[in-house]
Amino acid sequence: MSPASLWMTLGAVGGLLTVALGAFGAHGLKGRVDPVLLANWNTAADYLGLHALALLACGLTLLHRPEAGLVNWAGWAFLIGVCLFSGSLFAMTLTGLRQLGMITPIGGVLLILAWALLAVGAARLGSPAP
Repeated sequence: MSPASLWMTLGAVGGLLTVALGAFGAHGLKGRVDPVLLANWNTAADYLGLHALALLACGLTLLHRPEAGLVNWAGWAFLIGVCLFSGSLFAMTLTGLRQLGMITPIGGVLLILAWALLAVGAARLGSPAP
């Protein structure tokens, strides 16, 4: 699987999970978990959806410019970052283990790094060769 195909596929899966997990939070968890934890769940779903779109952007960029190595690195940072950030919030909500919140900032830092890599990688693209 090419990097472009990988990021577009994972972006689409992320979008699917965003809708499914968002609906589960709204309908399955409401009234069953502490409202603060439910807010964490909603934040996790929001970040998952946003970064699913970022993965799609990485894939589409690499589809047209496969040499954009920093964009590929951005994809990895987005993937790992959102797994740690959103994953820790989802797990914390389901288990009530607030210690899992210590993982969340690591994911957040990776997401910041991913956006920086995408910005630099996009700036280096310039215009395509004729």
